[in-house]
Amino acid sequence: MPIAIGDIVEGKVSGVTKFGAFVALPEGKSGLVHISEISKDYVERVEDYLKKNDQVKVKVLTIGSDGKIGLSIRQAEPKQKEKRIIKQPSEVSFGAPKAELSFEDMMSRFLKDSNDRIDEIRSRDGKRKVGQR
Repeated sequence: MPIAIGDIVEGKVSGVTKFGAFVALPEGKSGLVHISEISKDYVERVEDYLKKNDQVKVKVLTIGSDGKIGLSIRQAEPKQKEKRIIKQPSEVSFGAPKAELSFEDMMSRFLKDSNDRIDEIRSRDGKRKVGQR
């Protein structure tokens, strides 16, 4: 069965270089895993991740007209879903327990704090302009 772009196949590392690793594939073909495609982590030295004769699972990224095959180990790994924690509105704190302040009280506190910050920024900008003249 010929190798096609997007296939995930097993191979054996046949050589390690500074820029990546060569992998022997089925049907006597070989391809290159570039250093950037070895791991999701930063790879400084290929030798820290791969050795000759290691069995690896790779994804075929490219097949050039000259027969060169580009491979990826990191893209052959199954993707893990990220767990995102989204706080519910009841879990968000505005500086005081929810039971003590009503929504209107929280809004008026927010507006007061915002206006105080704006006034502070304007006064700083005014002092800068006076000093520049």
